Amino acid sequence: MHEMSIVQALIEQVESEIQRAGQTGRVTRLELAIGTLSGVHADSIRFAFDLMSPGTVVQDARLVISQPTAQLDCRQCGTVHQIPDLVMACPHCGSTDITIQGGTELLLQSIDLDES
Repeated sequence: MHEMSIVQALIEQVESEIQRAGQTGRVTRLELAIGTLSGVHADSIRFAFDLMSPGTVVQDARLVISQPTAQLDCRQCGTVHQIPDLVMACPHCGSTDITIQGGTELLLQSIDLDES
């Protein structure tokens, strides 16, 4: 499960960001964006996070995951569609003259600390 290595990298990134910012305190919340076309499963990330967070800087932190969808822009008919999965043609006109934007994110968006 590659989500385990992603969570390990996430924990290391959080530790690094806290040190870089010169902050102290307990991490209370992490916000991630995992795009629907990223190939990463949010439920697997949650499972791996629950397994790997004890004893780390993110122990007991709340993990909040948003899942941005991709957008298909059709150059043929000009329509724009939100798409949950990778598609090869416009769902409106069938044209393959399309561009797909977004949906591939895998980002740590915020870290909340309790500095008390």
